[in-house]
Amino acid sequence: METITHPKLKDVTLEQVLKALGDPVRISAVKQLLAVKGEEKVCGTFEYSITKATFSHHLKILREAGLIRFRDEGTRRFVSLRMQEVKKRFPGLMEMLQKDL
Repeated sequence: METITHPKLKDVTLEQVLKALGDPVRISAVKQLLAVKGEEKVCGTFEYSITKATFSHHLKILREAGLIRFRDEGTRRFVSLRMQEVKKRFPGLMEMLQKDL
């Protein structure tokens, strides 16, 4: 597997985050992660109606916007929200998303 890098949240702009959240597939992925309340999800356990490759691209956009983190273990990739970091950098954003669950 490729080496995954995660941006430092101080380098991420609000515009990047809002653009990443502006797609229904990506907002759905974030809400699915919010629903597991701080736990990780394996990539293959998300619900989506697009191809796997397209969904992987959407996850990459969320990662590049600093919203999620990947962790590889063997052949599985785990995804989690960068909840505390995002809350600190963009106060109120995660709470707003949680209200809409």
